[in-house]
Amino acid sequence: MKKYLLLFLLIIFIRPADAQDDPAWKELNEIAVIDQKVMMPMRDGIRLATDIYRPKTDEKVPVIFSRTPYNFNSWRDGEFRGRTLQRALEAVKRGYAYVVQNERGRFFSEGEWDILGTPLTDGYDAFSWLADQPWSNGKVGTLGCSSTAEWQMAVAAMDHPAHAAMVPQGFGAGVGRVGEFYEQGNWYRGGAEQMLFFAWLYSTQHDEMAPVLPEGITQEDLQRIQRFYDMAPEYPRVDWSEGLQHLPIQDIIKNVDGPKGVFEKMVRRKPNDPAWYEGGLYHDDMGFGVPSFWFVSWYDVSSSPNLALFNHVRNNIEDPEVADNQYLVIAPTLHCGFTRATENTVVGERSVGDATLDYDHLVYGWFDHWLKGENEDFLETLPRVQYFTMGSNEWQTSETWPPQDAQMTAFYLDSDGSANSRFGDGTLDTSPPDEDHPDTFTYDPMNPVPSYGGNVCCTGNAVQGGAFDQQQMETRNDILVYTSDPLEEGIEISGFIESTLFLSSDVKDTDVTIKIIDVYPDGKAYNLDETIQRVRYREGYDKEVFMEEGNVYEVNLTPMSTSNFFAKGHRIRIEISSSNFPRFARNLNTGGNNFDESEGVVAHNTIHHSKDHPSVIKLPIVGNLKLEQR
Repeated sequence: MKKYLLLFLLIIFIRPADAQDDPAWKELNEIAVIDQKVMMPMRDGIRLATDIYRPKTDEKVPVIFSRTPYNFNSWRDGEFRGRTLQRALEAVKRGYAYVVQNERGRFFSEGEWDILGTPLTDGYDAFSWLADQPWSNGKVGTLGCSSTAEWQMAVAAMDHPAHAAMVPQGFGAGVGRVGEFYEQGNWYRGGAEQMLFFAWLYSTQHDEMAPVLPEGITQEDLQRIQRFYDMAPEYPRVDWSEGLQHLPIQDIIKNVDGPKGVFEKMVRRKPNDPAWYEGGLYHDDMGFGVPSFWFVSWYDVSSSPNLALFNHVRNNIEDPEVADNQYLVIAPTLHCGFTRATENTVVGERSVGDATLDYDHLVYGWFDHWLKGENEDFLETLPRVQYFTMGSNEWQTSETWPPQDAQMTAFYLDSDGSANSRFGDGTLDTSPPDEDHPDTFTYDPMNPVPSYGGNVCCTGNAVQGGAFDQQQMETRNDILVYTSDPLEEGIEISGFIESTLFLSSDVKDTDVTIKIIDVYPDGKAYNLDETIQRVRYREGYDKEVFMEEGNVYEVNLTPMSTSNFFAKGHRIRIEISSSNFPRFARNLNTGGNNFDESEGVVAHNTIHHSKDHPSVIKLPIVGNLKLEQR
């Protein structure tokens, strides 16, 4: 039985003037009915803390609902508070009630927290409560990015009659299994752990010893104490560039004296563990009942599974009204960076020009259509897919993803046996090589290839996302580099990028990593996307099949995605190695559990390329390909 501690042992003092001085707060007080810390009851009696901002009107209004694990206390100074008040103000001005709620077990909400705010019935019960309010018109739209979006897909499978539309943005950690992607909420990529959650859970999960508020605390008391107390713990800052190097990885949070919580059980789960199918993740054997406007970023952690989910809903959901009302935007930004695009958008080191888009027009046009029954011609003018092509730096439209005129074109790896580093002889060619001159490199897990830029989020100072010049990285001999001839004419590559490699090794298990690169005439080499495959899972995630020395194994990696224009004189490059750390946890090559191991084995890995073993990358090319002759 939990013992309740005095509030002053856990609470952070907040200046009471913070909210009162905020211009959005002042304007909201003039135009909105504000009802904070409403304790919304769930079917099991747990109550979730909810703030409601609604127009001062006698007319019934629709609801825009954001559910989040983050702290939205309007009396707490900070970025999230400011975003919440601005969103509430914009919604109220447009005739919506804006409702924000904490997942169970977070801050003032009751119950025990688990990632994605399970059980799913919490979302369903919230829809019912909101639809029943006397000021509600009975229609609810859900909105949010990242952890405020990721719960929406699984709840959409429950098809609540009030859940009329949703706008999930940067939603990858809500995708469990879709098609060939078994990411289980971004925990894995190709069976290798994505280390973003190691850092994210440090500052998110609740310690099992954390004190809680008394049961049955009243709304009046919560409204009073939120002005000068807060349930947010202060986590000491961690240098994750050092912290993520700790072994074994199961002790990474423990090693920095972090909170005990769900991480300890999640880090031990394998990619097809039954526990992944019991929580708040969406899997492709579930239904789907909600018209959706999806927002994806090229340099987010999970653009490929996000795009695969969009296609899955469009192509596999039986209800034609749902399947036909899926729309997509793909922006050239980092995680949740849509509105940060400017007339000179720089992602990492690379400028992609003017990537601005009128997101308010799109989002509220969508909600006006589905929640108010207004703006009836909105869908007639809304492109099915709006995607930004880097390189040509332009927004484009398509009826499908990938674009219908994208043709898969094979580029085969070849060399004279020395593709190590950019100073090697690795080439990409549209014709397969006749003979095998395999390339061998040494992978030492104690000296992994460092992550440099990339499609990532949430790793603190360990990895900076985006496009960065990879030339210095490509001087390492444990990176194989394969480069095409310069292009005679520019080409667009837009869609899923498939890759098949043939590998042999002297260890039981290892990883294979790959990057696709745009090489400029001056040598700058900007990364576009990357992926990884843990070789033990090459035959599926429901079994582990280890290698034997002397054998060659086919390894199909999960697809990458991009839209990039390779201008005339540019070259297409592929990097291959066995580590991309700490973007992905390093494989210690032992064939053991990996999560509980501290000692690695050096691997000597070989990539084969011949008629019998055609290591290949298939690129979705829009237009005709012309390469300069060697």
